[in-house]
This record gives sequence, structure tokens and C-alpha cells, in this order.
Amino acid sequence: MGENKLYLQNENYNKIVEAIQYIDENFKDQPSIDTIAQHIGMSKYHFIRVFKEYVGVTPIQFLQSITLNYAKEHLKESTSILESSLDLGLSSPSRLHDLFVNIIGVTPKEYKELGQNVEITYGYGYTPFGNALIATTKRGICFLGFYDKSKQAVQKRFKEIWANANLIKDDEKAAEVLNSIFIKKDKKFNLYVKGTNFQINVWKALINIPDGSITTYQDVAKYLNNPKAVRAVANAIGSNPIGYLIPCHRVLGKSGAMTGYRWGVERKKILVAYEALKKKEEK
Repeated sequence: MGENKLYLQNENYNKIVEAIQYIDENFKDQPSIDTIAQHIGMSKYHFIRVFKEYVGVTPIQFLQSITLNYAKEHLKESTSILESSLDLGLSSPSRLHDLFVNIIGVTPKEYKELGQNVEITYGYGYTPFGNALIATTKRGICFLGFYDKSKQAVQKRFKEIWANANLIKDDEKAAEVLNSIFIKKDKKFNLYVKGTNFQINVWKALINIPDGSITTYQDVAKYLNNPKAVRAVANAIGSNPIGYLIPCHRVLGKSGAMTGYRWGVERKKILVAYEALKKKEEK
């Protein structure tokens, strides 16, 4: 039942991505809902209904939330929230919000050996935000990457990170884990990551950004007491091995532009808008 729901949500996600790509390409013409619906092969009312079932708001409300001006204003609001969250939570292994994530770094020996003798179970499944490859060890989730039609890029990256691990493919187990994250919305996860001390500190900073908030690379560097390390922060964020749970989608450029997301800018826009609108609904 859960897997079927994820499959349907994945199909809806694909339609939403197609719609947003069309809007991005034709933004100056301000296409109507009828035009967008026709482009993705849906009737207007079916498109609105599916969109609202998926996101919880109308397409117009959603599109308003992904504009650059919205992002700029939201960044101002989020700065103070981020500051208090990082001040309180950065020294702690877990977030102080509704999702408690514990990051466990590999040992130096494991880092050098690229996961030699580590047993990893991985597989493919559906999420509300597209297809995903997820991998787990006894110590926690060690990879979560999104992909669209081709698995090749995400599979290559996963195997590069854990090149010498003992890999066991199990799509059924993968579906269970994805279901716990995206459908059951379980609140506690251990993440088993391989990275430098600096990268792990950046990832810890990211998990302390509250749901529905966004920040900039500059602010993350600042709160790591290394304001000149913006490029290094951006590289660490780009190296994030666990999408969504380490929410690198919540970090934008200083202008508010939603660029530079490993798993696709459209996906980043959807994640940011989805979380912001859900937060607004809960108020």
C-alpha cells in the first residue's frame, strides 16, 4: 500500500517537474494554468486537483512561493531562526526541531579504505520527490540520492563513495526505509557518513536549519566561525551524500537564486516551496 502511494506520488512529482520546467522556460510570457496543463497532458481541473493533492496548495500559490523575490524575503526571516538554531544545536549531535538526526562519521581507517568490510544494503524506490537510491548500514543511512529517468549517475556516485564496501541489493528493504522517511514520516534517523571533519561540520549545520527555513552559503560559513570559507562550504554542501535528511536544498545563493543542486534545480524549488508552504499551513 505504502509503495503504491509512493509510486503515484512519484508520477505526480514528474508532472510537477515538467510543469515547472515549462514555466522556467516561458516565464516572461506568464503562461496560464490552461497552457501549463495542456503542455503536460492534463486537463486544467485534473492538473489543479492533482497538484493540490500532492502539495496541499494550488499551482498559483506554489509558483508564487518559488519566485526569486519570495526567496529573498524568506531569507531575511530565516536568518534569525538559523542563528538561534545553530547556536543551540551545532554542538549537539541532533537537531532541536521535529526531526532528530544523528550524524556518525566513519573512522579514519574506514575513510581511507573507502568502506572496506562495511556491509551496505541498497536499493531503488519511489519518493514524493522522484525516484531515489537509498543505502543503509547497521550504523545508519549512508546514502540517499534522487534521480529521474537514468540511475547511472546516482549509482556511480554511491559506488565511488563506498567503493570497497560489501554491497547487497535489496529493493524491498529500500522501499521500507523510503516509506518510513516520506510516508510514515518517522522522526529519528542515524546517518553514517564518510567525509572530512570540515564536511561533517557543514552537514551538522545543515540539519540544524529548521523545516521551512532557508539560508545562504555565506551564513553557514559565518556560523561555522569561518566566514571566508564560502567556497569550501559550497563544496561540502555539494558533496552531501544524503539528500533530504541532510537538507542541502535549504541553502541558496546570496541573491536568493535556487541554483546548484546536485539532484536538479527543479527538485530544489519543489522541496523549498513544499516545506515553506507546509510550515505556513501549520501556523
